[in-house]
Amino acid sequence: MLSRYAALAPIFLLLAAAPADAQQVGEVGVDWLGNDIIVEAVKDPKVQGVTCHISYFERGVIDRLQKGNWFEDPSNTAISCQQTGPISIGEISLSKGGEEVFKQGISLIWKKQVVNRIYDKENDTLVYLSHSRQVQDGSAKMAISTVPLFGQEVTWEKGKPQ
Repeated sequence: MLSRYAALAPIFLLLAAAPADAQQVGEVGVDWLGNDIIVEAVKDPKVQGVTCHISYFERGVIDRLQKGNWFEDPSNTAISCQQTGPISIGEISLSKGGEEVFKQGISLIWKKQVVNRIYDKENDTLVYLSHSRQVQDGSAKMAISTVPLFGQEVTWEKGKPQ
């Protein structure tokens, strides 16, 4: 299927970050303007057995023409992460800010959709935060999902943090 952005594809390929591990699993049309909700599956590169499903809004060409903002999609996002196999955890960040596990461009240059993983040691839970990152005027739109490890058979590559 040809993308409705075929004319802009070379620019987007050069300037937008492509998700390394994202696989599109769904596309739902929401109106006659060509706007869609895209659903992608993303595997955590350092935590085997966890898959996150991320949804976001992709504006169609007619909507872009009407609103005059050609080069970005809205910051709205949703996320749900689940155990999809045996969990094996590699060397992950234990800091309060966690670490970025997924990033893709949602504007021509500056705006990114990002997923951070944070380990909640006290509750033995992986927290996944989906949000947009912008150079200025950051968005308060975010979504969160958790994967509890308590009571699960979890393999820690470097031993469970104490």
